[in-house]
Amino acid sequence: MKTVRESARDVPVLAEVDVLVVGSGPGGLGACLGAARAGASTMVVERFGCLGGNITAVGVESIAWYRREKTVDCEGIGIELEQRAKSMGATNPEPQSRSEAINADMFKYVADKLVEESGVTPLLHAVAIDTLMEGDVIRGAIVHSKSGRGAVLAKRVVDASGDADVVHYAGAPYRKTPKETMLPVTVMFSVTGADKKRFLDYVAANPQTYKDWGLNWDVQKGGKEDDLFSPYLTKPFDRARAEGVIPAGLKSIGGTWSTITDSGEATYLNMIHLTGYDGTDVWDLTKAEIEGRSQALQAIKAMNHFAPGFENAKLRTYGMTVGIRDTRKIEGRYDLTEHDVRNQAKFDDSIGIFPEFIDGYGVLVLPTTGRYYEIPYRSLVPKKVDNLLVAGRCIAGDAISHASVRSMMCCAVTGQGAGVAAAISIRDGVTTANVSTASLQAELRRQGVRLH
Repeated sequence: MKTVRESARDVPVLAEVDVLVVGSGPGGLGACLGAARAGASTMVVERFGCLGGNITAVGVESIAWYRREKTVDCEGIGIELEQRAKSMGATNPEPQSRSEAINADMFKYVADKLVEESGVTPLLHAVAIDTLMEGDVIRGAIVHSKSGRGAVLAKRVVDASGDADVVHYAGAPYRKTPKETMLPVTVMFSVTGADKKRFLDYVAANPQTYKDWGLNWDVQKGGKEDDLFSPYLTKPFDRARAEGVIPAGLKSIGGTWSTITDSGEATYLNMIHLTGYDGTDVWDLTKAEIEGRSQALQAIKAMNHFAPGFENAKLRTYGMTVGIRDTRKIEGRYDLTEHDVRNQAKFDDSIGIFPEFIDGYGVLVLPTTGRYYEIPYRSLVPKKVDNLLVAGRCIAGDAISHASVRSMMCCAVTGQGAGVAAAISIRDGVTTANVSTASLQAELRRQGVRLH
């Protein structure tokens, strides 16, 4: 590859803080709120113009769509995000579960208030592009924005980028799923002009269950999920392909609907699943955005023809960015496994629990029996680089564990654990690799986290 050499430059210091959190999705919010509530001066850096990550930038409403009658759920900041949004009029009942569907635009304001109340300093429209290192110890990050380059000096850094960007820049080891087997990427979209009653009557007359997922996708289920209601839509797209309304070979269209308002807005239409795209490759991201928008219009066209209630539906919005499910994962001090997730694993250094919920790599398990597993602090700690922690879907683990911990609610669990650990390590004068489990768990309990 042809290269050019950048000239050396002096970079202004934008801020000096105890804890820097890169990324503000549920993992980043959990981290910055957890760190600030544990007494650390905290900054969160976000590349978009709003906090919230997948909720606000991508438009994913369903933070806890797995929750059923017997689910034993996590506790802590993730639940707070859901309940605070509800109290501020930013949710609707989620159609397939005992949870709230979060209004993506309203949640931007909800996140603003939570960060403001906790004393966290937000920096929007800034992307981390490099790290500041002293040997194998991280000392902050270089960010780029409309104002140019700037440095944020920090005693501890939490990588909540989703793609382990900071880990990558710092030179810590990680794995990346081969592109051909990465989970699909999605352009979310919403429409106006839907007839709510007419569509829900159609759904009632043509009920879909999780068993139907396996008809078009190769999904292995535990069996107990088969007969549960799912807001899955496939028949309109099958008819559209069969009758030439959309191309017959367009198999990447089909999925779920969520909130439909009385005024005819249908939001969080999760119906485009594009495979073979790497979310850390800018050329792939470019192609996925363009192809996803095109396929969303094809999906609307199919629903106009064959989904009663959507005859007059028109595009309202696309998500601000494509939704990525799977890229880099760190090599951690402990790698979470499929066996852990499926067998109620317990750990002395637990930073929280999460239900036995798996969604990805051809496996679907819903937490309908009260089973759950614990998440070890060690899976947040990368190898070879000190005072750097990770939160969210890039924590250490195998493919099937990833299909569980990538859930936004679980990202909030690992985020809160990482943020609190960062703050406790500063308070106790130890590195992030040597945090006292007792001290960490005591602060997590104080913040309302269930550990066991």
